[in-house]
Amino acid sequence: MKADFVKVVLFAAVLALTACSEPAANTAKKEVATAKKEPEGPPKPISAKTAFWEVYKPAHEWAADLQPFGIKSETADGFETDGGLSPRWTISFVSASRHEARTYYYSVVSQPPLILKGIKADSAVPWAGPSADAMAFQTSEFKFDSDEAFKVAAAKAEEWLKKHPGKKPTMSLGNASRYTAPMWYILWGDKKDGFAGFVNASTGAYGTK
Repeated sequence: MKADFVKVVLFAAVLALTACSEPAANTAKKEVATAKKEPEGPPKPISAKTAFWEVYKPAHEWAADLQPFGIKSETADGFETDGGLSPRWTISFVSASRHEARTYYYSVVSQPPLILKGIKADSAVPWAGPSADAMAFQTSEFKFDSDEAFKVAAAKAEEWLKKHPGKKPTMSLGNASRYTAPMWYILWGDKKDGFAGFVNASTGAYGTK
């Protein structure tokens, strides 16, 4: 009899737990369903590293020995590059084993026919190898993101920017033999009438060239 009583008590406890958990589970499902129906917010500019890691996987599938070769900010209608963030980024890789280079694009906005949201890739093209002015670099050397580099350069450009309000920056990352690491190049205005700054992507240090 005692054993039967224990079974009844346990069965009743299971029923109670089930009764309590079902509404909670149903509520959770409803919340998830509601969350999925929430409209997406407007697209926001992103940093270079965010775009870089979005395209890295498909790029690695193209060539396992890939190395970054260059990164450049791009604009879109209604968006500008500012604060080190951009709506679109162009990212190039090279493969020594394939003797090829390939360019990928990542955009947070879609503006057909030229700009499509997400990842887009050009066909691979022949690559003759590095030159003194254009060298690949290791992913591990890309430590300082575009927004971090922008802050460093903007601090140096502060006086110039006060005298030239409204100048929008462009940003690019590359490597050359004269550098000890890949360098961020931030340009406000243009080469004839602008301010250019260089920031080491590995150390975050500011440099003139």
